[in-house]
Amino acid sequence: MSVMGSELAPDAAQRRREQRGWCWYDWANSVFPTSVTTVFLSLYLTSVATQAARADVARNGPNACPGDNALQQCDISIIGLTFPAGSLWGYLLSVATVIQVLVLPITGAIADRTQNKRAMLALFAFGGAVATSLLALVGGANWQLGVVLFIAGNICFGASVVVYYSFLPELADADERDQLSSRGWAFGYLGGGLALGLHLVIYLGHDAVGLSTDAAVRLIFFSSGLWWAAFTLLPLAALRRHQRPEGSERGASVITAGFRQLLSTVKQARHFPLTLAFLGAYMIYTDGIATVANVSAQYGSLELKLPQDSLIITLLIVQFIAFVGGVLHGLVARRIGAKKTIMISLVVWVLVLAAAYFVQAGQAMQFYGLAVGIGLVLGGTNALSRSLFSQMVPVGKEAEYFSLYEVGERSTSWLGPLVFAGVGQATGSFRLAIISLVVFFAVGLVLVALVPVRRAIEAVGNRPPSVL
Repeated sequence: MSVMGSELAPDAAQRRREQRGWCWYDWANSVFPTSVTTVFLSLYLTSVATQAARADVARNGPNACPGDNALQQCDISIIGLTFPAGSLWGYLLSVATVIQVLVLPITGAIADRTQNKRAMLALFAFGGAVATSLLALVGGANWQLGVVLFIAGNICFGASVVVYYSFLPELADADERDQLSSRGWAFGYLGGGLALGLHLVIYLGHDAVGLSTDAAVRLIFFSSGLWWAAFTLLPLAALRRHQRPEGSERGASVITAGFRQLLSTVKQARHFPLTLAFLGAYMIYTDGIATVANVSAQYGSLELKLPQDSLIITLLIVQFIAFVGGVLHGLVARRIGAKKTIMISLVVWVLVLAAAYFVQAGQAMQFYGLAVGIGLVLGGTNALSRSLFSQMVPVGKEAEYFSLYEVGERSTSWLGPLVFAGVGQATGSFRLAIISLVVFFAVGLVLVALVPVRRAIEAVGNRPPSVL
């Protein structure tokens, strides 16, 4: 391998084995953001909180909840804060994101200092899987348990992704990285799509097997945790340590040393402004990507008046086409380089949003066409961004820089939804709201074009790929 600082250069067969194993973690963890976070937990946890509010109304009298819709207006309380039950999910996502922003950097610093990445990946992956499976215990009025378990699972998911990403520069040289990252991302969408398909079968067919709706959802949570844990065994069996630890701390002193390491890395990052420039560009266009993914169902339902089954079909189309898109991006990047491929992808995003503006209400086939367009660029844009950023990271600092990468993505994740909601409210049109998101891709495109990628890679002491 051409990775500096390696303890041992494995032979080609061992490297290919590790690369194949590494891709399996994309497959394993995708069930959490897809089946759990995006599809089932938001509605289920809101329903449980609403039931708790209803029970509270029954205890305190009919005037306890003012408003025309008591189930939406009734308040719930946690740690002294009171808010409507219908607002729980939005607040929970915000709190979980803030906690991740605080936790991920120190996670990356500890991973780089100890180089015990395989054990850390196991800890966070299995921890997240257990928290996800335990969501099956949430029911009745115990929505607080769901809050705690989701926050724990979300922290473990983010931390495991940071450690997982940091393996990429160790497993693939400069010329292999784009294809490996694209393959992993594509594999993740395939796994997420397959898991979601199986879960939809459970959910839609629950009556046939004698399950209530709530029982079916709890079974989905339990099986999601099993999926995450079982497929994590494959990367853990393949991955090895590639760099020597920077310290010999044990126990609580590891955390203290991790904080010192993080502070040192933050200071050193100022010497690599081109890496930070690319990170800034990524933060802008990835916010656009996340916003499109998160509001597309709302756009289809409220603006295009499409039924629920059409939205479910759309989500599955995106998942499986994203597999094709990820592989395709890797092939294109091999010929013209990651930067040019990312720029082409951002142009396609602009065209897709322009097309979304003209989709006619009630036309499911037109919406499915949009899903194909989104799927083709959804996975590939992020996959090549991951691999290109890994080229600009100093050797031995991979986990720390990828923690900044993940934190940067989450710290701007509020801006796109704010623009979408604000434009929709100001204009009364979700069509104008969806087209307003073009600005994220246009600005991101310009900023990526301005980053001299070759100089950025050389500035951190890495060898640029032959095609860039």
